[in-house]
Amino acid sequence: MPEYAELHCLSALSFLRGASAVEDLLDRAQALGYRALAITEECSLGSAARAHSHACNIGFPLILGSEIALTDGPRIVLLVQEHDGYVALSRFITRARGRAGKGHYQARMADLPELVGCLAIILPDSQSLRFDVAGAIAVRDCLGAENVWLGAELLRGGDDAAQLREVLEQGRALNIPCLACGDVHMDRRSRRFLQDVLTAIRLRRPLADLGWALARNGERHLRPRSVLAEIYPPELLVETLRVAERCQFSLDSLVYRYPDGACPADQQRDDYLAELARQGLQRRYPQGVATVVATQLEAELALVRELDYAGYFLTVHDIVRFAKGRGILCQGRGSAANSVICYALGITEVDPSRMQLLFARFISRDRREPPDIDVDFEHERREEVIQYVFQHYGRDHAALTATIIHYRPRSAMRDAARALGFAPVEIQRLTQGLAWWDGRQIRPERLQEQGFDPTSPTIQRLVTVVNALVGFPRHLSQHVGGMVLSATPLNALVPIEPAAMAERAVIQWDKDDLDVLGILKVDILALGMLSVLRRALDDLGMTLADIPAEDPATYAMLQRGESLGVFQVESRAQMSMLPRLKPRCFYDLVIEVAIIRPGPIQGDMVHPYLRRRQGLEPVRYPGPEVKKVLERTLGVPIFQEQVMQIAIDAAGFSGDEADGLRRAMAAWRRKGHLGPYSDRLIRGLRLRGYSEAFAQRLCQQIQGFAEYGFPESHAASFALLVYASAWIKCHHPAIFAAALLNSQPMGFYAPAQIVQEARRCGVEVLSVDICHSDWDCKVQDGALRLGLCLIKGMSPKEAERLLHWRAQGGALHSEALRHGLGLSAAALHQLAYAGALSSLHGDRHQALWAVQGSLPLPTALPMPVVPEQAPALPAETSAAACIADYQQLGLSLGPHPLHFLRERIAQSGYRRIAEVRLQHHDRPDRLAGLVTHRQRPGTAHGTVFLTLEDESGMINVIVWPQRVEGWRRALLQGRLLGIGGRLERQGVSLHFIADAMEDLSPWLGTLSTRSRDFY
Repeated sequence: MPEYAELHCLSALSFLRGASAVEDLLDRAQALGYRALAITEECSLGSAARAHSHACNIGFPLILGSEIALTDGPRIVLLVQEHDGYVALSRFITRARGRAGKGHYQARMADLPELVGCLAIILPDSQSLRFDVAGAIAVRDCLGAENVWLGAELLRGGDDAAQLREVLEQGRALNIPCLACGDVHMDRRSRRFLQDVLTAIRLRRPLADLGWALARNGERHLRPRSVLAEIYPPELLVETLRVAERCQFSLDSLVYRYPDGACPADQQRDDYLAELARQGLQRRYPQGVATVVATQLEAELALVRELDYAGYFLTVHDIVRFAKGRGILCQGRGSAANSVICYALGITEVDPSRMQLLFARFISRDRREPPDIDVDFEHERREEVIQYVFQHYGRDHAALTATIIHYRPRSAMRDAARALGFAPVEIQRLTQGLAWWDGRQIRPERLQEQGFDPTSPTIQRLVTVVNALVGFPRHLSQHVGGMVLSATPLNALVPIEPAAMAERAVIQWDKDDLDVLGILKVDILALGMLSVLRRALDDLGMTLADIPAEDPATYAMLQRGESLGVFQVESRAQMSMLPRLKPRCFYDLVIEVAIIRPGPIQGDMVHPYLRRRQGLEPVRYPGPEVKKVLERTLGVPIFQEQVMQIAIDAAGFSGDEADGLRRAMAAWRRKGHLGPYSDRLIRGLRLRGYSEAFAQRLCQQIQGFAEYGFPESHAASFALLVYASAWIKCHHPAIFAAALLNSQPMGFYAPAQIVQEARRCGVEVLSVDICHSDWDCKVQDGALRLGLCLIKGMSPKEAERLLHWRAQGGALHSEALRHGLGLSAAALHQLAYAGALSSLHGDRHQALWAVQGSLPLPTALPMPVVPEQAPALPAETSAAACIADYQQLGLSLGPHPLHFLRERIAQSGYRRIAEVRLQHHDRPDRLAGLVTHRQRPGTAHGTVFLTLEDESGMINVIVWPQRVEGWRRALLQGRLLGIGGRLERQGVSLHFIADAMEDLSPWLGTLSTRSRDFY
């Protein structure tokens, strides 16, 4: 059987072309006995890192390359010979991508001479299957005859013999050798159906209309060598081996170097970092640095020096310094908050003297993984920081990290149905029936609920395609904020391409691929609450440092569960926990942030902690080492660092071994065990006198952290923002509400709930008014004035012109706005329909009439202006005003929508939420309300949580798993629900347990309401 190396192969990361994962392709090539496999994505090296990792793992030769369609020449496959060739190809792809918009490229013949160290295979035209002779000659002359081949891709299309003759004749005529290649798009023939669907999705046409745009057959897969021997002359197969032998490049030969950061030229990075850190500690502790903190700093500096990470810290410090210099609120979080260096440099705000830090959680000598510092910035000003990084470090040395977007059930259903020719209205029905909790596989009965026949061959085909698409790569996107920097040009390591957003660039590697070269990532993240705090503090003329610590009124408010809008504790679950936990100090907030998380919940840590806190259960410690670690959490491990510290103090682990335990915890869901750490932990605990029962219980609790255990350092960083936002809400509710509204979209609640909460706190709320409103919501004379920003569809530029006109004393009636200012007809209608012109023209009816009268009639001949008297229009009803308010503003300052349905609701046996909340525990009752939130957390084992509201208040509804399927449509799509059940009280916390449900949404008519759904 002949030897063979496949030199033209696309994986799924040639998006919507390749139909197999690169790992599957490599496995299949090895199983078929291929000598090597070239992964040649179209104008991309996006799969290079994961292909390299997998090839090394299985011990199989990998060749890297890329398929290129020249704008002024033929299609070619470029293969990397050695290091210089990889660098040249990466830069070639970067240049080609940079000439076009996102998802496109323009590669030119003039760029080919720079590809020193690359080989080229010239391919025939994909339609005519003939060679571009002039183009082939140009490629040969650019790269040298010794580096160029003609590719014979014989795919049993009925004309293989003619194709082979064409290749051989052109090869002789042009003096270019020929070789075999397969234009591989999939590992096995069985993937052909998926490859056809991907083609339809890429071309945005139904499969039935594609005709010859589809592959002729399923031959574009990795074929057995015996089959290849029947198709190709032996010399063409042998030639593939000669090419493969010349391609000896490995990604291991690339060297990544992080930039020096903002380090003066006359200083060493490590010395400068140490100087900045020591100076920072002096500023942090003007009364003197505690010995334990100073000692920890020196230990951290020594490890950073040993691992050569000083440049990384200096870079993050420089970015934070820039943001603070611009007045942009920012704060580091995550494991970086375990670092005294980060605190000293002003990156994090967690005082190490107040916390039990564990530096090994952040940097480990044994792990030798790069540190990962997450820094949150105001979400509306983060772009300033990103652009600073681009400008300061240079666009050749900085880019955003990519993330590969994979199909989820809803997007897979939408694309698959479109490819199979379903009508738009059918596609809408198909996707409406999918719930976020359905998992990754589509079941036919789900479609039956939407009126489709699950036994139909068409529907069965659709289900098959959707299930194949789920989890499949869809496109390359930019990471939420990860940026990579390099001392050498970044495009020598990985190609860079334009992002969808202007002035941004993104590398072609997914964030999870960076570890292959040890590339360091700085996470420049956006946090809406920082924007809220900045706005509120500016209005108050304060800084975060001015907020009084440990304010009793603030804690009293939180103990009552009045936390709507407060960072991290505004969900219904957190609101229910606050009255039970009753936070009295900052560390209680740290626990509050962390305890409503999958880790503590799955590890059965929540209820024991609450019972001990409430004095219902004694606090016991199995030994002094454990007491030292768990005393602050009453003997219950709540944080990842606590488990690691127990392993160190009570089981004899080193810091690096404890970090290995943490990583084993993170891998629990994937592997189902802790590997050697379980036995090591139990053995270490037993040697130090701890019982077998305690050791086993600790291992069980560790399993819970696999579901997302919160680091204490992370919780402490967030708790700072919890307290700041709670203090502002407590003492300045109008300013807090304005800041929340101006920072939308963000948080857990919609503007309607934010305004209702402000009014409940005694804030007077004034409507949008063209005479008084600014773009933002503002506090005017103690009242909250809604801003033009809330008007649906209102252009900021039109609003800016309007406000400038008003400031100059311009008249504000509709005639002046239209003919004097030149405001667009659309903007005038939006203002009128939002009620913003009512103070000038009366109610909406009068305002809309006035606006319409100010607009010219679309007539062929000029019409004289005839004075006319405004008609006596019927007054706008309160119900109509409510509908218009919700349509145009998303809220209403008039009666709640259910006020107008109260009589009908009462006649149906449903009571007000406020009345139900007063009932005794476990008493049957009925209520109705608008759905504002739907939640189905993974830790709830199928339970669905709803939040309902009416004119009297809000309530949390629990739907047990056994009820969910029967009420599925109402749970997914219902906007107004009537629910029968019983009230459940736990102290001051209460829930309504649903026993019956009715979808009353048709009663709402044209009222526009939306829920916020989380999972």
